[in-house]
Amino acid sequence: MTLAAIPSPTHAVWQIGPVPIRAYALCIILGIILAGVVTEVRLRQRGAHKWAILDIAVWAVPFGIIGARIYHVITSPGAYFGEGGDPLEAFQVWKGGLGIWGAVAGGAVGALFACRQLGMPLTVAADALAPGLPLAQAVGRLGNWFNNELYGRQTTLPWGLEVHEMDSAGRPTLVDGEPVLRPGLYQPTFLYELIWNVLVAGLVVALDRKFKFGKGRAFAIYVMGYTAGRFFVEMLRDDTATHIAGVRINVFVSAIVFIGALIYFLRVRGPREYLIPVGADAPVPAPRAAGDISTVDVSAKASSAAAIPSAYQVVTEEQFKAYQETGAVPEADDTASSAVEADGESDVDGGTADEDGQDSDTTAAGAGGRADDR
Repeated sequence: MTLAAIPSPTHAVWQIGPVPIRAYALCIILGIILAGVVTEVRLRQRGAHKWAILDIAVWAVPFGIIGARIYHVITSPGAYFGEGGDPLEAFQVWKGGLGIWGAVAGGAVGALFACRQLGMPLTVAADALAPGLPLAQAVGRLGNWFNNELYGRQTTLPWGLEVHEMDSAGRPTLVDGEPVLRPGLYQPTFLYELIWNVLVAGLVVALDRKFKFGKGRAFAIYVMGYTAGRFFVEMLRDDTATHIAGVRINVFVSAIVFIGALIYFLRVRGPREYLIPVGADAPVPAPRAAGDISTVDVSAKASSAAAIPSAYQVVTEEQFKAYQETGAVPEADDTASSAVEADGESDVDGGTADEDGQDSDTTAAGAGGRADDR
């Protein structure tokens, strides 16, 4: 008995003169913007300068797209290097084919370059991004819905997805002027993953708020959460994909990446990292005066907030709060001793330092096509 037949759009591309506007590309762009806003807020809470996410995104986004394309080509080589394939199409990204695993790996390389230029630890940026990335993926899955792709096997469940016959240009097949539906209903795997990604984002925020993860551990939580859901979603899909021993390759990748993230989370210790700008050009917050509000230099505070430091010093939460109150940068020896104490605590009690907010590393940091994965 069918209680809910989920309809699919009949158009994924709109023409504005000679320019095609693809729903999938719009969803990817909106997802990137959403992830950027979430990450920017979390970076500022950790002491980064305003709009630091833009400095990171100019590197991470192009590298992510390149990585996503490389992953797709490697895992679907027959379409480009097999019989009847065209190797030149491997460079034609607009025809579709992006893989999330390659996007994350490529984006990490780009973010690493950006963070080195900013003098910011990559782990700070990764932890700030942790809830934003699954939200971006959730929005991106709407693009698959518009494209009528990445659905699962036929289903007899009370709910199912209607799927239209679509060509490679994102247009429906028409018979007597009406779009043609595939027979039966299908598992709405795009919707399953969309909902799961939103839940993962909420899980990361909740756990990070309680334990104040650092050293990339919040990002590891995202990776474990996402891959756990993706493992089961892949089992429901039967679209064209590379198989190993009869199993979709992304099932193996999900399991391997999950194990890698779990090992990282268990082995790496350290609570949330905070940033203090250092160097001759470092902005200094105006001390918070206890007296008349007229004693506060509002103009100096505004100008310092707009400045971009050349490097950051990683400090504890307590040191960061003291810096915000007084504007005084802690001495390097003080931060180093705090690191030793924090490391000792985490080794003894198995990580209660996460809740205490003691940092374990406070050294100064050196200065639109179709389916996103097959």
